[in-house]
Amino acid sequence: MELRFSGEVWWWKGPAPFHFVTVPDAEAAELRAASSLVSYGWGVIPVAVQVGRTRWTTSLFPKQGGYLVPLKDAVRAAEGIELGDTVALRLTVDVERAGRR
Repeated sequence: MELRFSGEVWWWKGPAPFHFVTVPDAEAAELRAASSLVSYGWGVIPVAVQVGRTRWTTSLFPKQGGYLVPLKDAVRAAEGIELGDTVALRLTVDVERAGRR
């Protein structure tokens, strides 16, 4: 499964501050439909993400029926991404690998 979308970078100051992009509703619905096959617990979904030339693996966090993509500081630095920027993302979910976890 591969999804492409754009979203605004926002900051959560919680106990572990992090930057995120919210997965849009249509793409979140596709992820929810596949979640029983790909989630390895707590509703998180392992993915490969690409922004610009930077690619990394992470997990999508479920939030209020949707999903959040965490943006590592190293990724933001490599791509010159700032708080409030709109970024284009490509998510790849490996259904077979995720289902074996």
